[in-house]
Amino acid sequence: MSSALKIYALFIGSALLMFGGGLQGLLLSVRGAEEGFSLTALGLIGTGWSVGFVAGSITVPMLVKRVGHIRAYSIMAAIGTVTILLNLLWVQDIGWIVLRAFSGFCFAGAAMIVESWLNEVADNRSRGTIFSVYTTINMAASTVGQLAMAVTGTFGHIPFVVGAIAFICALLPSALTSTPQPRPISSARLDVVLLYKTSPLAVIAAFACGMANGTFGTLAPVYGFEQKLDASTIAYLFAVTAVVGAVAQTPFGRLSDKIDRRLVIVGLSGFSAVIGLLTVLLNPSSGVLMFILFGLYGFGAYPLYAIAVAHANDFAKEGEFGRVAGGMLLILGIGLAIGPIIASWVMNAIAPVGLFIVTATFHGALAVTAFLRMRIRPVRDAAGRVRFRAMSAEKGVSPGTVTLDPRVDEKPTPRPAPAAPPAQAGQTEILVPDPIEPTIVVESHPKGDAPGEISPSDKPKPE
Repeated sequence: MSSALKIYALFIGSALLMFGGGLQGLLLSVRGAEEGFSLTALGLIGTGWSVGFVAGSITVPMLVKRVGHIRAYSIMAAIGTVTILLNLLWVQDIGWIVLRAFSGFCFAGAAMIVESWLNEVADNRSRGTIFSVYTTINMAASTVGQLAMAVTGTFGHIPFVVGAIAFICALLPSALTSTPQPRPISSARLDVVLLYKTSPLAVIAAFACGMANGTFGTLAPVYGFEQKLDASTIAYLFAVTAVVGAVAQTPFGRLSDKIDRRLVIVGLSGFSAVIGLLTVLLNPSSGVLMFILFGLYGFGAYPLYAIAVAHANDFAKEGEFGRVAGGMLLILGIGLAIGPIIASWVMNAIAPVGLFIVTATFHGALAVTAFLRMRIRPVRDAAGRVRFRAMSAEKGVSPGTVTLDPRVDEKPTPRPAPAAPPAQAGQTEILVPDPIEPTIVVESHPKGDAPGEISPSDKPKPE
């Protein structure tokens, strides 16, 4: 199988995977509300997915090393298929919480294996294109999966079977390949300590995005159900949010490449907090107003995580992109797990619209933090930055995505040294030799690993 054909096959497999994941995530929230599950149980279903996803991100590379990519991927697809079918047969809140954790585990594993294969096929010239196409396909397929609920509805067995078919068909591209398996997965290290030393704001941003997006993704469908919306309207509502959020990433990302990224974070998070508060005050029941508010929420909230990743890596030294972005993933996963639980308590205590109190609180806290950090740490000029690239705003970002990201190999342009002032009349001009470049020791690593350590003199100043 040629490299191009192999890439297209992997894209198809990833699209099917994301289609099934988008359908299942929205379906379980709405169907669980229809079955009378408590808000706490519905929040724990979202928490279970996040816990399973983080666990899969950590343990699946060891499984792949033991049994190989194709067998490991087959295991993930099989368990994922069985899990969504058991959601149909075992309709209980405790059962769905447990099964959702298995879904998250399998989803993380399957995504990492596909990304490892793409990383093997990609080279330095094509990596950026492959990463961009892969990210776009994932966001589009997930949105189409959510829209599918408008066709299948939530009653009966059809939506669960459609999701199971998508999961099992995602196995075919890798199962049919006759090419040798790629090298073992090179997973990004989840280094939170390094992330905090590099950028404390990045830690807060990742956690705030996880709390807000975990809350919105899990419980906003329940809010729609409580507002008497049917399954089709809820599906269209989330499709609008996802599409507007995906479209907003590129212009705001490019803007953040030109100005202080923290200023963009302040604007977007402050805007998202305002939209959350407006939703609480207006509490729309149906119609155009709810579509406008949800679309504006996606417009402000969904670009934030990708911009925060870029900001963190602006201050990371060469070779640390993967570890910094991996730390972002772990903090994001913690937020995704905690957010739905807190929001379910707020919704129980106040009203279903209380979930937007949670999103507004964390977006507001992020805006204030980013503004204060601007007064403490100077902006890094454009020449020393890592370029922005769009990323998924909520679920579906795995450590394999980090290793595929072309920014792993990109190096910021060194800042030019300031010119020495000219010697004045009557003064002796002293000739100073050019500074010696710090020695960079590069060891041989498997493809995808980080390069060797560099001289401490080349490190950016800590925050």
